[in-house]
Amino acid sequence: MRRAADVTAGHAQPAGGTALRPAGGAVGGRAGAMAERAAPGGAGPDAAAPVPAGPQAPELSREEKLQLRKEKKQQKKKKRSEKGPAAEPPELGTPSEPGQPRVAAHPTSPPALADGPNDGEKPAGGKSKAELRAERRAKQEAERAQKQAKKAELSQAPTAAKPRLTPTEPQSVVKRLPEHVQVDDPAAQRKLAKKLERQQVPLRQDYGTKVNLFSHLHQYSRKKPLTQQMSIPSTVIHPAVVRLGLQYSQGIINGSNARCIALLEVFKQLIRDYSTPPNEELSRDLVAKLKPHISFLNQCRPLSASMGNAIKFLKKEISCLPDTLREEEAKEKLQDTIDKYLREKILLAAEAISRSAFEKINDNDVILVYGCSSLVNRTLCDAHVKKGQAFRVIVVDSRPRLEGRETLRRLVRKGIHCTYVMINAISYVLPEVSKVLLGAHALLANGSVMSRVGTSQIALVSKAYNVPVLVCCETYKFCERVQTDSFVSNELDDPDDLIVLRKGQAQLGGWAENKSLRLLNLVYDVTPPDLVDLVITDLGMIPCTSVPVVLRVKNVDQ
Repeated sequence: MRRAADVTAGHAQPAGGTALRPAGGAVGGRAGAMAERAAPGGAGPDAAAPVPAGPQAPELSREEKLQLRKEKKQQKKKKRSEKGPAAEPPELGTPSEPGQPRVAAHPTSPPALADGPNDGEKPAGGKSKAELRAERRAKQEAERAQKQAKKAELSQAPTAAKPRLTPTEPQSVVKRLPEHVQVDDPAAQRKLAKKLERQQVPLRQDYGTKVNLFSHLHQYSRKKPLTQQMSIPSTVIHPAVVRLGLQYSQGIINGSNARCIALLEVFKQLIRDYSTPPNEELSRDLVAKLKPHISFLNQCRPLSASMGNAIKFLKKEISCLPDTLREEEAKEKLQDTIDKYLREKILLAAEAISRSAFEKINDNDVILVYGCSSLVNRTLCDAHVKKGQAFRVIVVDSRPRLEGRETLRRLVRKGIHCTYVMINAISYVLPEVSKVLLGAHALLANGSVMSRVGTSQIALVSKAYNVPVLVCCETYKFCERVQTDSFVSNELDDPDDLIVLRKGQAQLGGWAENKSLRLLNLVYDVTPPDLVDLVITDLGMIPCTSVPVVLRVKNVDQ
């Protein structure tokens, strides 16, 4: 009975599932060790106290504990080797491929125990973590170097087609400089000579030495007739155009309006005498026929802003002609279009400006005018004759053209009381002046006024004396060019006009032989917009800052 109880007590187990050690003896010790091995991942041998059944069970020896630990380590190594090195998670913060986001490490296997193998140890049948990490780094570096080499090849390879610009990318627009402001550029002059040679138009040579600051502009002499300076082919240039060019070069036709009216009248005659060649279209061939005539007139004297706008208008009307029209009908339509342009843009515009200027002229006013402006002269004459206002006019003039004398003759003929002074005396007469009325050669896109040289000086002195400056200008003279000074784009007149004879002797005679002496005879200057108080146009009274708005509206209407 006692022996059976011992055996029963040796095989009894508690409710917690921990094997109880036998009461004693080597056999009981081995049975306890086997019970502990049967529960992997359980607590250590000292984790749970045995429940003695009878006398207290003796503790395991030191050798037995070491043996148990070795067996546990071997089991963990065997499990790790079964999973393999591919199951290891990527290293924290290390990207799998260049250009990919970093992947955070999420370990799926249980963390290694403190007594597990370190990085230097090699697991059974695999590589160490340090070796795997080194391989990944080497692979990433190789892929990165390969991508950099591909980028370098693409950047060095020449592109066969030009890349298309996206709508968001600004397209750089480089505007070509006009030919008349590139005289000092040999390449531009050779290009111009070839162009004129193709059009069978002779090239006019410059005259005399020029001031270095204006060496990029043309300078012609009026003493030698144009027919002696260049041979004019009669088969290419119409006789009416040749006559007009001679009048331009000799200074017989002056003023923006007069030059533009004469140009359009000659073009009407040119269209009347034109006949379309066989197998040609009128809209294409007529524009090609106009080009040599325009080049010839530009050689006689550079075209004004008003003439340039009129030529653009005429070319556009020619290109818009329908193909269904017969030649005679198309020619009549073009002549009617030119007459309409002359009537609306010049004649009716001058009448509208004259009526608007009536509101600014009062009785007993003292009005200062400069040079000879057909629009200003008409305004003053209409105000005196039609409105019957009594005012006085101070006519300011300057050398060498002395255009103010023509203004003086016209105003005195109408019975207007006038005073005639030179430009160097304006500071003496401005204290009694109530307003300044000026004409314009062109109104630029930035609001600057381009007019006869000396206009900016009068506007500057008038500003100092708080005298309002009014400018009369038709809208067909508005130009899209931007200019802030008088140097870049201007016109040089004959320097011999500056030579004055006194008692039969010229102080500047023979100036061309003197290498240290150069004469400058400018035609225009540029007045800043802050010196002009008001611009009277055919659209109404506007400030200089409204010029871009007028240009935009004109482009939409056309």
